[in-house]
Amino acid sequence: MKLVISIVNRDDAPVLVKKLSQEGFSSTSFPSIGGLNAENCTVLVGVDQEKVQQVKDVIHACCHQRPHQIPAATEPPYYPPRPMETVISRATIFVMEIDSFERV
Repeated sequence: MKLVISIVNRDDAPVLVKKLSQEGFSSTSFPSIGGLNAENCTVLVGVDQEKVQQVKDVIHACCHQRPHQIPAATEPPYYPPRPMETVISRATIFVMEIDSFERV
């Protein structure tokens, strides 16, 4: 048994959770905040080893890169000294081994 943990942009989360459900996967999601103060959603999916790639494929299909505006720092030594734009990744995915799984 594996636990797939994906950290996705909050705008992609509803589409991802719906698609996972359509593909027969149960998931749990909750809001989270990551680097650059990006508003994210963490999605958890417990699956057998042979289904991990299918879950990852759904995540890749539902999550998109997007530009992110970083505001200028107001006090040194914080950076950047002026506003700049970066690209937020599609998702960050972790796959962990699960010793035990129970649904009660």
